[in-house]
Amino acid sequence: MQHRHVPHPPTGGGSSASAMAALADAKRGKKRGSYNCGRCGLPKKGHSCNLSGAATPTDSSASTVDPSPRQQYTHLRRALSFDDSEVRRSAGADEEVVVEDEEEAGSELVGGGLPASCLWEVMRRLPPAAMLAAAQVCKGWRETARRLWRSAEELRLRVPARAQVGFVGSVLQKCPGLVRLSLRMESVVDATMLACIAFSCPNLEYMEISTAVTAINRITGDELGRFVADKRCLKSLKMEGCSNLGGFVLCSSSLSTLWLSDLHSLSKMAFNCPNLKEISLDFSRHENDSTDLTTMVDGLGRTCLRLQNIHIASVRLSHAVVLALAAANFRGLRMLSLLLGSEITDASVAAIASSYSNLELLDLSGSSVSDSGIGMICNVFPETLSRLLLAVCPNISSSGIQFATAQLPLLELMDCGMTISDPNSQGPPSEENIDCESQQVSNSKMHLIYQKLIIKHSRLKKLSLWGCSGLDALYLNCPELNDLNLNSCTNLHPERLLLQCPNLESVHASGCQDILVGAIESQVEKPISRIVHF
Repeated sequence: MQHRHVPHPPTGGGSSASAMAALADAKRGKKRGSYNCGRCGLPKKGHSCNLSGAATPTDSSASTVDPSPRQQYTHLRRALSFDDSEVRRSAGADEEVVVEDEEEAGSELVGGGLPASCLWEVMRRLPPAAMLAAAQVCKGWRETARRLWRSAEELRLRVPARAQVGFVGSVLQKCPGLVRLSLRMESVVDATMLACIAFSCPNLEYMEISTAVTAINRITGDELGRFVADKRCLKSLKMEGCSNLGGFVLCSSSLSTLWLSDLHSLSKMAFNCPNLKEISLDFSRHENDSTDLTTMVDGLGRTCLRLQNIHIASVRLSHAVVLALAAANFRGLRMLSLLLGSEITDASVAAIASSYSNLELLDLSGSSVSDSGIGMICNVFPETLSRLLLAVCPNISSSGIQFATAQLPLLELMDCGMTISDPNSQGPPSEENIDCESQQVSNSKMHLIYQKLIIKHSRLKKLSLWGCSGLDALYLNCPELNDLNLNSCTNLHPERLLLQCPNLESVHASGCQDILVGAIESQVEKPISRIVHF
């Protein structure tokens, strides 16, 4: 997948802080009162603000970047692409207004003798709340802010729990040309919010709504269907917390990307989206989910024939669903991700291989695929497959992993997390019980439990072995490898580790012994930029 390049990345937290300090100094020198509400930015005349006093734009919690956004928000899983540039960009800017051009900026002087072009460059890097504050400094700053809002094509906005839909509406109405919208909700999101977005953003093409742990998404399937039908320019829709949909019918001739997560017990799922190319459906992990995935896949095969990327995560995935997928005959399918399907077996792999021989990505994590299934994958996809993910597949051994790396010459990414596991361990061990578990395994059983892994590959770039507690020896000869994940490989012996990876930059070793980290550092031919060790 290709992601749109943003030519003006946000500045760091220090720049935002200095800009806010300058704004505060300018406000103290002001001789007259503000004509706009300091909370929502609307004109004071005839206005009754419903926002609490803590929600003013000068509040540091609302106007600066959240220091730990990943701890407060769940992120839509990017299972279909492992280019993490967009993830890094989102993590670096919790709130941002992206302006694509500078045609509105002139060379005249504005308040304080600052050239308009310089003020434009400074203000375009401010988060939305700081932009509202900047507009209150003087007439010149307010006019520059107005032009920036009108020129904005992309907006990433955090909506705190204390804010109401009026706050979002007041910001969106300033951006008539908005094309991309990303909202991080800490409060309730419902049909009123959708109506506000539909009214304020007539040209919207890309929308993403992510939710905090405490947020509630009350949007129903009928409300979502009406929104998609009305937004005839909408190309991409990504939404979290969709547990209240109940069922939906989506009709759109423009929609090409659809991501929905936290789905649960859907009575119906109908798609009339002829141009849909990518779909990601993440269901809740509850065993009582009653969604009929076979019927859903049958429907996709009749109305969405242009699908290229499919991601489904559900404990309801079965061999019958895979057979329906094989019968759908998506001729352009390149990426297939079926997660958590314990009933997906080697027979399912055979069905996939017989129908889709041009896959570039295959993710069957959480399935019952064995080494025989890996053999079928290697026989069918040696000239196309570049990403293979088989995490939490207990029937796979180190021999199967070695065979895959030997038979797939184009492989660039491989995830085998929790495959080579110690049978005495129930999951990835915590820091408290690492030493205890190591002592419980007797030396007489080590040669029966533990396995060694030897990989020699000329193109492999990312290798994940997280949670492989049954791995005690690792030998890698991968000249292009730059990312290695050894988290919770608790029984990997430093003296049985050999890394011939001159381009290795990132090693993740959370839960590993310090002596193993030392062995990694001693074997890398150049200083690595980061070793993660907690």
